[in-house]
Amino acid sequence: MTKPSLPDLLHAAVSAVGGTERPGQVAMAEAVAEAIDDNSHRLIQAGTGTGKSLGYLVPALAHGERVVVATATLALQRQLVERDLPRTVDALHPQLRRRPQFAMLKGRSNYLCLHRLHEGAPQDEEEGLFDQFEAAAPSSKLGQDLLRLRDWADETETGDRDDLTPGVSDKAWSQISVSSRECLGATKCAYGAECFAEAARERAKLADVVVTNHALLAIDAIEGAPVLPQHEVLIVDEAHELVSRVTGVATGELTPGQVNRAVKRAAKLVDEKTADALQTASESFERVMELALPGRLEVVPEDLGYALMILRDAARNVISAIGATRDKSVQDEDAVRKQALAAVENIHAVAERITIGSEYDVVWYERHDRFGATLRVAPLSVSGLLREKLFEDRAVVLTSATLKIGGDFNGVAASLGLSPEGVEGDDVPLWKGLDVGSPFDYPKQGILYVAKHLATPGREGTRGDMMDELAELIEAAGGRTLGLFSSMRGAKAAAEELRGRLDNPILLQGEETLGELIKNFAADPKTCLFGTLSLWQGVDVPGPSCQLVVMDRIPFPRPDDPLMSARQKSVEEHGGNGFMAVAATHAALLMAQGAGRLVRATGDKGVVAVLDPRLATARYGSFLRATLPDFWYTTDRNQARRSLAAIDAAAKADGA
Repeated sequence: MTKPSLPDLLHAAVSAVGGTERPGQVAMAEAVAEAIDDNSHRLIQAGTGTGKSLGYLVPALAHGERVVVATATLALQRQLVERDLPRTVDALHPQLRRRPQFAMLKGRSNYLCLHRLHEGAPQDEEEGLFDQFEAAAPSSKLGQDLLRLRDWADETETGDRDDLTPGVSDKAWSQISVSSRECLGATKCAYGAECFAEAARERAKLADVVVTNHALLAIDAIEGAPVLPQHEVLIVDEAHELVSRVTGVATGELTPGQVNRAVKRAAKLVDEKTADALQTASESFERVMELALPGRLEVVPEDLGYALMILRDAARNVISAIGATRDKSVQDEDAVRKQALAAVENIHAVAERITIGSEYDVVWYERHDRFGATLRVAPLSVSGLLREKLFEDRAVVLTSATLKIGGDFNGVAASLGLSPEGVEGDDVPLWKGLDVGSPFDYPKQGILYVAKHLATPGREGTRGDMMDELAELIEAAGGRTLGLFSSMRGAKAAAEELRGRLDNPILLQGEETLGELIKNFAADPKTCLFGTLSLWQGVDVPGPSCQLVVMDRIPFPRPDDPLMSARQKSVEEHGGNGFMAVAATHAALLMAQGAGRLVRATGDKGVVAVLDPRLATARYGSFLRATLPDFWYTTDRNQARRSLAAIDAAAKADGA
């Protein structure tokens, strides 16, 4: 039997999802197939509307070996498993003469734990499930959530938190879930045969395509114990998010509350002397943390270093003692032991990591009004880790609408541990970059307007001229505005001010769930939606409800961000331009994602307005603009208003 051609397979898949074949999609599919055949690596930028999911799924399914697809967002995981994969498999079945299997796999804490549900949380008695359940009146939010979870447990086939609609609070979910460290293991657990997390793993072992998230991919790479099944091809979608997700997984933290909980869990399992030593160490750590001021610790202060050493040593003794003792008087002993061990091992690991001290780690304090101080430690860079763990023994394709920063792939490649394109050397994975463009005609569909006449935004204070400009732009657009702010404080200030000045409804992130806000924004063209980080990347509203995207300022990282400033300093110490490599690259990525909210379909038209004159006047402005879609560019405020008014009038004439 002749092997079906890639163009024929792609055509069948695109027809099945009711899409239109795009030249960029064909080019992408060919590049992915080539990478799989050569066991090589690709960075592929595929603009909005390319149909990149099918661009990688079709060659992956045609290949026949197991493929792992890792994405950043829940929305894309759902789209792949519930829509794209079922339709594509059905469409390709007649030509492939086989029906590839697919499965979703997440971290253990995303699945309901039957042991925790039925036996209760074995931590401190007052925090156990049924004590919580009894203590939480059925009329309270927690009580209602727990009731609903108990009912849902009898119905669900997956036990996957994301299949529960509507969702529940983190506090409620924590009552019926466990981390991988707390899990007893299928062979020791009375509910092992019915375990949802184990069932998901078994499905993944049998699947041709495993859909997972960046966090689980990072855990698989960092922790050495394989979580994902053996695979020949890795496709990382939304790859611009990978470095921050891997950094998150590689970050450790300690808080006094967390240490206190570990002390309580361990106390019933070890002798009094060992428990008292951990208690004393906990109190010493708490005293130091009470005085902690937010910011980076380039050198660990003597009092903190001493407290961490005592904590580390006491934790190590508890770990040894828990492993050596058995106490049948403790109810559900295995679960209690496992959870206590997990808590104390985490404390030992973080205290040890900070005590040893590494030039490749950044340590800092954070302080929260409600929760007090937190001690954090994160890697200065994850590029070495990614180079070593990501690109070995498999073909890797990284794709996103935003991978070319400042006009080329090398910035993103460097953050992934790759050398510049085409550079060969020992232990340097070779890769090729490909920009397949976008089906949209950006110069005709959109305008990039920079408000060059405004004052440069300062760190503090209200921006009266910016508020006036924003109000005038929204009035010209007739609403239809997505406001992207660099801080929640800025978004709130703008919403409060403009609610008093304009007749348009203004929705604010945090006042309702994100899904509800986006639904209401899309439903009414007069409405505006203001918010911060998740809106820069998570909004897909094609059509006339979103015809003006406003960015209040260039979203550089905060100057007091310990990790970003440490990374910037490190680049400078090695002779590079820290500002461009870290701050400007961070801002460019976010701005490209934000500007991408405007044109989501071939009929969309509108304006991206940046209310920060530095995009037009500063030396780095051209670098940032080179990362944005190729919109028609102007600094003429009257031109921007006339265009918005014309777009608004055309939408109203069409009934929107």
